[in-house]
Amino acid sequence: MADPELVQTLDYILNRCDESAIDVLAEAVVRRRRELTLMGGAVNIPNPQRMAKEISEQISAGVGGSIEGLKKSIQDMTMRIIRQQAPELTDEQVEELTRAWVPDANGGGEGQGVKAPRELMASMIDQFVAFSQGTMDETEDKILRDEMGAWPERYWKAFSPVIRLIITDFIKDKITEEEFNSKIGIALGI
Repeated sequence: MADPELVQTLDYILNRCDESAIDVLAEAVVRRRRELTLMGGAVNIPNPQRMAKEISEQISAGVGGSIEGLKKSIQDMTMRIIRQQAPELTDEQVEELTRAWVPDANGGGEGQGVKAPRELMASMIDQFVAFSQGTMDETEDKILRDEMGAWPERYWKAFSPVIRLIITDFIKDKITEEEFNSKIGIALGI
């Protein structure tokens, strides 16, 4: 039985590609063959952000098209890569990661979190986790509630979906503190 992605790709190449798209695809095949040769056939773990950027550049240079169509293509490709590399993730988790890596055409949307300085966001995460685990000092909680009201809910809404996922996994003991710190650092770009 043939690989459905291969069949879809071949259908695109044989039935719908124009000349400029063929040039882009040919260069991609040469590049991939070179990578396989240099790596001795080893499979690289893809970096969705890097791949999305490269494909975007290739499409812009060779194919053209609307920005919305391009972003949709990149989002679809990113989702496929995430599903291939992490099949254990739910559809919701895959969509959250995709939105974090490749924002939609409107530049984000509901639940995308608030753009805040990294140090502020790190402090908010520490406070939220301490509160959730019951290790926060009562005085600190009272001060935050006096200043902000229902601060845990406000913080949660300010966190991006990826940060929410990481916090949830940590609070539910699905990841260690070391993994938590590493993933939060990556999510915050630290």
